[in-house]
Amino acid sequence: MRKLIAGNWKMHGLRTDRGELDAMLAGLPDGVDVGVFPPLTLLAEFAVRAGTRMIVGAQDVAPGMFGAHTGEVSATMLADAGARAVIVGHSERRAYQGETDLIVRAKAEAAREQGLLAIVCVGETEAERDAGNAVATVVAQLAGSLPRGGGVAYAVAYEPVWAVGSGRTPDPDQICEMHAAIRAIVGGATRILYGGSVKPPNAADILAVPNVDGALVGGASLKAAEFLTIAAAGSRA
Repeated sequence: MRKLIAGNWKMHGLRTDRGELDAMLAGLPDGVDVGVFPPLTLLAEFAVRAGTRMIVGAQDVAPGMFGAHTGEVSATMLADAGARAVIVGHSERRAYQGETDLIVRAKAEAAREQGLLAIVCVGETEAERDAGNAVATVVAQLAGSLPRGGGVAYAVAYEPVWAVGSGRTPDPDQICEMHAAIRAIVGGATRILYGGSVKPPNAADILAVPNVDGALVGGASLKAAEFLTIAAAGSRA
């Protein structure tokens, strides 16, 4: 299975940053799938510039197709803008926008209906890990968040909440344990990404862990040099 290295730009990126995308496109390694998830203001332009060389996706999607929902963007609209994938259920949205598992599932199913790859994010807090409930927490999130039925495949991104943006990462044994538990639920055909402070110095070690099929990268995806180093690690893993 080819690794998927996905860059979540979060609320970063202006039109002047298009040069970083161009540098990424110029240096893409072989043998790995690479995606960038810019803010909505850059999505359509990035999709045109990337063409088929790179996956360009959105960071969120509305659960409905159309309607009186001010500020929301549907999967139909994302696909029309050139998106090929979308992140759903990121820990920041679960924490700050109060997204529940049921909302995440509805978003993943809406994405699937429009042929978008949904990257479904799950992860435990530090308190849940310290209490010995990390695996149970993630398993419960998966049960409530994964899309039901068939259709376009989804991916899962395991992002321990305490590691996102903190510079801290679980040790390889902890990552291995969690990804094995996720694999038992989603099966062998679904890619399982690791996310949470993935950077060039630790990327190769993380991507070498069994059942790690790629990475969801935050801050290190904003600069082409760093992101391409991680992508190169994915091509070698």
